[in-house]
Amino acid sequence: MGSGHGTHDVELPPDQVDLAVEVFRMLADATRVRILWALLHQEMSVGDLAAQVAKAPASVSQHLAKLRMARLVKTRREGTTIFYRLDNDHVARLITDAVHNAEHAGPGVPGHHRS
Repeated sequence: MGSGHGTHDVELPPDQVDLAVEVFRMLADATRVRILWALLHQEMSVGDLAAQVAKAPASVSQHLAKLRMARLVKTRREGTTIFYRLDNDHVARLITDAVHNAEHAGPGVPGHHRS
């Protein structure tokens, strides 16, 4: 095996396990998955996200606070508006892989495998 990323023969430190479990806990919610999916290619305000996921802004705001604490999203302030975006490429990959994996559960060829 090479060094760096991808070494799976090393024991995971307990704090990394805990953080990974927390990420999955955050993803175990339909609204949060929809929020992260909406943020995949663009940053959005709470109001825009609320409209996108058809939930009340106060509810979306609470979800975003949890996602931010779990370091899945980060914020940028512009005047009085706060914009949310995915924290990093790993989050984007996680949410994309989760959705694509779900597509495999259905019949036929998953959409992401069609050209």
